[in-house]
Amino acid sequence: MTDRIHSLQVILAKDIREDDAEDLVKLLMLIRNVVGVKRNVADSVSHMAEERAKMELKEKLFDIVK
Repeated sequence: MTDRIHSLQVILAKDIREDDAEDLVKLLMLIRNVVGVKRNVADSVSHMAEERAKMELKEKLFDIVK
């Protein structure tokens, strides 16, 4: 028996303006079996997580160079 997927998450390469995302939301709604698209607003928590991930990557690269 195969697993059933109930949702998919799309992650953007960078934060975009809400009005610029509207066409993307409309496009996603045209895909068969899509019944809703939730917009997640960027906030200080998401910014902090991104910066921590960058720092971790920099540290790993520095260790490799070292």
